[in-house]
Amino acid sequence: MSIRLGDTAPDFTAPTTHGEISFHEWLGDSWGVLFSHPKDFTPVCTTELGEVARIKAEFDRRGVKVIGLSVDPVDSHETWEADIAETQGTPVNFPMIGDPERRVADLYDMIHPNANDTLTVRSVFVIAPDKTVKLTLTYPASTGRNFDEILRVIDSLQLTARHKVATPANWSPGNDVIIGAGLSDDEAAELFPNGWVAPKPYLRIVPQPTD
Repeated sequence: MSIRLGDTAPDFTAPTTHGEISFHEWLGDSWGVLFSHPKDFTPVCTTELGEVARIKAEFDRRGVKVIGLSVDPVDSHETWEADIAETQGTPVNFPMIGDPERRVADLYDMIHPNANDTLTVRSVFVIAPDKTVKLTLTYPASTGRNFDEILRVIDSLQLTARHKVATPANWSPGNDVIIGAGLSDDEAAELFPNGWVAPKPYLRIVPQPTD
């Protein structure tokens, strides 16, 4: 069964390059990003793992734990990580799940028979501290993931979790936001006493709230 937004992220226990983890316990009160790879020693994924390692401080700053998954075993991951460090200029500094029996891959519906009946697709799951899934993405094998976009979405998710707003198209931190559709004008006036700009009654624009 596919995982939908708002579902509880399935828990699991699995070996990783940082030792065995219980997923929910490992996440604790943090946000999380789980992203999968078809197998070890693949070219596009080599660049992706290097990029996540390079920008890991950006995830840390947002209180986000990152963890990768491939259906190869941990000892294979460790050999691959040496190649990643050599070719991408940075060591892998986050855990990689070993999943040779595809238990986690099946749990998260990462194997799509129409794409390939033996390999995980390249999935991304963003998980909130309450363990609910807030974002799912699936990439084709030929296209590297845009981690700047994933960070942008996390910024939006964290902002909208704290304030009753939504973020418009192409939003980036600091830009104007939209008052949540579930708020009446009277309710919005209490939260946004400086008012808003409304090109249409349903489109109420305000500066991004500050914490």
